[in-house]
Amino acid sequence: MMSTRNFTWLLVAAILSANVAWGQGAPENWFHLDFQQDGVPGISTDRAYNELLNGKRSQTVVVAVIDSGVDFDHEDLKANMWVNEDEIPNNGIDDDKNGYIDDIHGWNFIGGRDGRNVDNENLEVVRLYNQWKTRFEGADVSKLSKEARAEYETYQEYAQEIESKRAELGPNVELYGATVKAFDGIIASIGKAKENITLEDMNAFRSKDEMLSRAARIVTGYMQQGETFASIYNELMGVYHYFEGQYKYNWNPEYDARSIVGDDPNNVADRNYGNNNVEGGDAEHGTHVAGIIGAVRNNNTGMNGVAAHVRIMSVRTVPNGDERDKDVANAIRYAVDNGAQVINMSFGKGASPQKEAVDAAIRYAAERDVVLIHGAGNDGKENTFENNFPSDRYSRAGWFAPKFAENWIEVGASTPSNDKALTADFSNYSADKVDVFAPGTEIYSTVPNDEYRNLQGTSMAAPMVAGLAATLRAYFPDLTAVQVKDIIMRSTVRYQEQVNLPGSESGEVVAFTRLCVTGGVINVYNAVKLAMQTPGKKKRAPQRDPMLAQ
Repeated sequence: MMSTRNFTWLLVAAILSANVAWGQGAPENWFHLDFQQDGVPGISTDRAYNELLNGKRSQTVVVAVIDSGVDFDHEDLKANMWVNEDEIPNNGIDDDKNGYIDDIHGWNFIGGRDGRNVDNENLEVVRLYNQWKTRFEGADVSKLSKEARAEYETYQEYAQEIESKRAELGPNVELYGATVKAFDGIIASIGKAKENITLEDMNAFRSKDEMLSRAARIVTGYMQQGETFASIYNELMGVYHYFEGQYKYNWNPEYDARSIVGDDPNNVADRNYGNNNVEGGDAEHGTHVAGIIGAVRNNNTGMNGVAAHVRIMSVRTVPNGDERDKDVANAIRYAVDNGAQVINMSFGKGASPQKEAVDAAIRYAAERDVVLIHGAGNDGKENTFENNFPSDRYSRAGWFAPKFAENWIEVGASTPSNDKALTADFSNYSADKVDVFAPGTEIYSTVPNDEYRNLQGTSMAAPMVAGLAATLRAYFPDLTAVQVKDIIMRSTVRYQEQVNLPGSESGEVVAFTRLCVTGGVINVYNAVKLAMQTPGKKKRAPQRDPMLAQ
């Protein structure tokens, strides 16, 4: 049997290898590049601005980022943040009477009136388990109705899943915790901040502690390949925090964060809760998404967003864990009522107990001509209407009501590789439920405290599409949401007809059309050209939601 210590270092080595691989090869701005001009399967953003949009008149478009929060003071974002001009900052009064006090840059639906914020949450599976536990614990199963018995069986399945997952996570928390301690030991022994530790320091490092010596050898090897000590350490901490968060919060039935908000999470009609802290405690994910959409272009700072004429509205809804349906529904309505023309949703989960409330909000956005963009997920699996939420299919539809939201775009993730590896291995897919692919690996964008970082996921691919949708709405304001979607889908590029099937352990290769409706990657240049040839059909939007809290 492999020793625990050796297993620890094999895990670390695998993770660090992945980190090195992500950081090599593609230019930092690869996703903006054009394949014909640059040889990289980007989305031709720069070419579109240089050749088609230069000097063309436009209007400013509000894009809502429903996410973990946004650092609205970031050097590359603050000029493009949405500002509620009808609200007087910090006076404790709902000046514009939209139901939300001092909502200057958006709203936080996972915060309390006392200023506290939810940072970690259970998964939906755990919340449903807790709900059913109260109902079924000690119940006489033989007396349950057929419907109740089915729920009881699901409850039993969830109980086993939670127990199994916690048994799997516990050792990982211990392993990575020990590894972090080893890295901290190296830092303490050298006596420098991690950012200042050099290859020379590592070559000279000696320790009688076997754990520290093993760590030093691994770190030295990667530093010889160009990595920094700080980047290696930060990657390790990210993985450790992932496992720790999964164990302590996501899969822990005894953890309850909703008391911070102080509402009834089952009352979907309630909208008057939360606070105006749109950044929250950990805004890395949302800030990165916001930068992809709308980091200020050509300001010689950081990076360029896809959209040039944009204002980012932060609607904080997504914790470290599963977002709640009530919050998602209210976030969509808030964004629509406060002027968003595009909404980005880089989140998702495997169950949706209050789906009808979310569906109602999606209909509300569709009726008001708002484009909704959603990331397909990062499980390397085929999406269905039962395993991935939210989705564009309404749970209830009448004879004359549409079954699907025609303003919805579902997005998978692509890579900088113009070969069968064009599709990201982690990306979810579906021939009829995912619409397009967009760059989602090695994406360099804004993170809090005026910093920048490479991240990957369909979370990064969705804002590429949101940025494109905002660009089309800025330069072609007469286009409807449905027209914007149609143009984005008809203008995709098929770099490879045959691509890797995400998640396949055998390396299976399939037609790109097996993975998404269009079988292609979005392209700004092509979309703008097509928009130039498309007469707009936009009509006046309906009035504010009559159900909005007063």
